Amino acid sequence: MSVPPNTESVVSVRDSRRLGARLGTVGAVLGAGFIMSVGGGYLLAPQRMAPGFGLAEWPSGEADGFLNVKGVRDVVTGLIPLALLAAGQRRAVGVALLTTALIPTGDMLTILVRRGSTATALNVHGLTAALVAATGSLLLRRENR
Repeated sequence: MSVPPNTESVVSVRDSRRLGARLGTVGAVLGAGFIMSVGGGYLLAPQRMAPGFGLAEWPSGEADGFLNVKGVRDVVTGLIPLALLAAGQRRAVGVALLTTALIPTGDMLTILVRRGSTATALNVHGLTAALVAATGSLLLRRENR
């Protein structure tokens, strides 16, 4: 039995998309767990976590509540893709992750504009933005069924 020449390439594309969807799903779950743990750190030990963000100074006294705001933001950022995955909305997870990639991009730009740590801005926040966007893109490549 001979296989038409185009069938192999269609199967290969389909397998590639399935692999991409699986990698996207794993990336979404791991990323969600990671950012939720970072958020938890800002809620439980904000002064210990703050120096790793990349800014030279942080609010102190009553103003240090802003560190908890970051913690809440990070925990919810992780819950969104998990909720969408639980609802079986993988394509929506992709859209949410592409949108969410703007958060670390904004963090990176804030650190750079305020003359914080360039290395942290690029290596932590810039890399995070790229990974989140790549994960979202993998989920959007997913074959429509």
